Amino acid sequence: MGELKYDLAVAYRVHPKSSRSAPPAFKNDKFKLVELCFKSFKTSLDSLKVKLWILVDNCPVEYENMFRQVWKSDDLTFVRFQGITGAAALKEQIRILTEQSDAEVVYCAEDDYFYLAGQFQMAVDFLNQNPAIDFISPYDHPDIHTTDLHNEKSPSKQFGGKVWNSCCSTTHTFLTTRSTLRECQDVLRVTKASIPDLAQWLALTKRRVFDIKNLLKWCVTHQYWAASIMIAWNYYWTQILFGRQRTLWIPHPSIATHMAVGMEAPGVDWQKFIGEQTGASQEKRVS
Repeated sequence: MGELKYDLAVAYRVHPKSSRSAPPAFKNDKFKLVELCFKSFKTSLDSLKVKLWILVDNCPVEYENMFRQVWKSDDLTFVRFQGITGAAALKEQIRILTEQSDAEVVYCAEDDYFYLAGQFQMAVDFLNQNPAIDFISPYDHPDIHTTDLHNEKSPSKQFGGKVWNSCCSTTHTFLTTRSTLRECQDVLRVTKASIPDLAQWLALTKRRVFDIKNLLKWCVTHQYWAASIMIAWNYYWTQILFGRQRTLWIPHPSIATHMAVGMEAPGVDWQKFIGEQTGASQEKRVS
């Protein structure tokens, strides 16, 4: 195999409809929200050389025009769909990232995450410098600090001025290596829409799946958690019993946040940074 051309390969899914959760900016304009988030991603990457696939799902032409204005054409590929499910989009993201030969470090991304400028390099460095780390989420979920599901003893590391915590689950926005993704693709590829991402991550990290005491309690108090554990056993029992236990790490303070009111990563003044990015984008358009 020849030398890899890029530091990072990204499969970035874009959909013109807003999610059920209201964003903290551009609540009624998905295009402007996508533009804001995508430009913040670009500034967060800093000097990283990135090959980008954008999965545009039934998007108006203005979306592609915006991406072309922000990203160098030689490093940009569009993959177009006319209406697919989230599960099908994730499957396509995984296919692209496992089959490409441009970079070993890969990233599955959704279109409603806002990133801090110049910080994504830190996540790539953390992954590259720690071979025992399998997955990283740039998003420090608020529920990690508040819910019973995540209330367990977990390893932590200091790196780049942040505390990185081992965690049992995240969303479908994650950083990993091509080789790890190939090994884990049978779990991460959603075969049925009824399989929650929590079930997949619990199977991979093997966290909470042997916790019978809490499973019985959550059958009453938190049925989504209990159902996710049982779904993990139903679909991924071979991974749980015989597969390699995977590690998932998340930074605090966060590198990115999900753009949903009430779900912002803690410890960061997101409105300040969103306002700064919005102002910068407006200045560029004026000039």
